[in-house]
Amino acid sequence: MDATTLGSRFTVLAISVLIRGCAVPVAWKVVTANKPGAWKPYWLELFDHLKHSVPPEMTVIVTADRGLYAEWLYHKIVELGWHPFLRINLGGQFRLLDSNDWIALTDTVPFVGSHWCGIVQCFKTNPLTCTLLARWDEGYTDPWLILTDFLPQTASTTWYGMRSWIECGFKDTKRGGLHWHFTKITNPKRAERHWLAIALATFWLVGVGSEADATPPNSNYDDLPPDHIARTQPPAKKPTRFLSCFRRGFIQIIVALLLGQPLPIGSFFPESWRSPTAFSSA
Repeated sequence: MDATTLGSRFTVLAISVLIRGCAVPVAWKVVTANKPGAWKPYWLELFDHLKHSVPPEMTVIVTADRGLYAEWLYHKIVELGWHPFLRINLGGQFRLLDSNDWIALTDTVPFVGSHWCGIVQCFKTNPLTCTLLARWDEGYTDPWLILTDFLPQTASTTWYGMRSWIECGFKDTKRGGLHWHFTKITNPKRAERHWLAIALATFWLVGVGSEADATPPNSNYDDLPPDHIARTQPPAKKPTRFLSCFRRGFIQIIVALLLGQPLPIGSFFPESWRSPTAFSSA
């Protein structure tokens, strides 16, 4: 879940499904930008619309950046049977459940390369009993502090990295793809209907690109001559995605149109979960 703006005209509150580096909008609310008022009722309404859309046996993780954290949001996600994965700001304190001493949140990961997790009571004001995951990797200005209801040994802070895919999704709706930023619409209700078209188009494009990304053509490496330059290069440690699934789907559909071929339908191929990494636990 995240919010995106269209200049000083609109703010879009969006909940998207994340897959293969992309985001497909599934629920949204468009409001006038810079208009006074709380977003809480809108977020609650969006979650209520989605609460019966996922089979109860499916594990659902809801990520949100630190600007959206709120205690009511954490409890709402848990109420739905889903798992909050909410980043929080560095200010504030926590205490271990068997201690009365309050510790600064920044003390969990005091230097780059450190990580920590444990079940805590977070914040002196409006305290919340939850699991705190903390990690500070090289190349990041600030550490990640995540609040969740997972047990410490069953969750990985690295899962939060997928949250940035919704930012890629917002780019796809604007300059990176569907050019929504050129719209002349000024009415939020009409903009919401426009977003329905955007969501359906994104669903199709990402589905086609996801299928192509997951089913690459067979390598002809063995057919290359012995002196081919490819044989002199060290093997890649892991595959690199040069095109997003959104862009790849767009290309696949355009090529089919140009060649007069049947339009591809597409399908979704989620990638494997990253296993929880080792933490030093409280």
